[in-house]
Amino acid sequence: MLIGRQEEAFDNPEWIYELKMDGFRCLAYMDNTGVDFRNKRNMQMDSRFPELSEIYRNVSGKCILDGEIVVLKKGVPDFYALQKRTLLTDRFKIELEAARFPASFVAFDCIYADERELVWEPLMQRKDVLQRLVTENDRIAVSRYIERQGIALYQAAEQRELEGIVAKRKDSAYLMGKRSRDWIKCKRMADEDFIVAGYIRKGKHTYSLILAKYRNGLLVYKGHVTSGVTSEAVSALTATGQNPFQLLPTGNQDAVWVMPDHVCTVEYMPNTRQALRQPVFKGYRQDICPDEVKIYK
Repeated sequence: MLIGRQEEAFDNPEWIYELKMDGFRCLAYMDNTGVDFRNKRNMQMDSRFPELSEIYRNVSGKCILDGEIVVLKKGVPDFYALQKRTLLTDRFKIELEAARFPASFVAFDCIYADERELVWEPLMQRKDVLQRLVTENDRIAVSRYIERQGIALYQAAEQRELEGIVAKRKDSAYLMGKRSRDWIKCKRMADEDFIVAGYIRKGKHTYSLILAKYRNGLLVYKGHVTSGVTSEAVSALTATGQNPFQLLPTGNQDAVWVMPDHVCTVEYMPNTRQALRQPVFKGYRQDICPDEVKIYK
């Protein structure tokens, strides 16, 4: 189930409010023999996070939990440390990072337990099941929530410079693979996913990524991001030499066009214009397919 929209924080007795984790969303399939983490693209994430291989021992019975894998630094989720983990393939390096900055799984929903599917049960009943199943430790936790006071929780998150909060309707079902207005995010900074269509070299170590989204099967130009783009981020791209756009604004004559197979998250200041204000490249997403990145309006 996906978040349907972004709004300003609000208070409502029919909703609960949770901190928004700056992590990678995963389903955790568990039984009494192990755990299998799968992201939105159904990629298995187990090998990237060996320190989470034993968390099934803290969960009662066979179940499917929805949550996020996070890496904490000084008690705050660090997306960059997490992204580094997902890009590693060498087992020795993975184990070194796992020892330095171990990941945790924070569960916020349960969609299967007690030999039955729970997706049509109200959210609060699923929360009760989740709480009953999990015994917390440093590697697995259950997401805390409060009722009614969404604005106060958002202000607390803002003071700690956290990402924001998620509001969820108490009686909401779990709609598999669907964006639902029963889940709303309230963030300090807006963020958005884009396909990387190319890049422009601005200086010796400075690059600007060319951003795009799909509309009716065609790539549509959506702007640039320069801040936060590293040489390593550019080296992950594969050049094609072919302009993927039908219509392209001027100023892109020196672009290096690439395979549109990388999805990135860009953080920016919210504004009323259809433009990215003060955009910052946050990293590549391993859990989103390029064909999911569409213009919906």
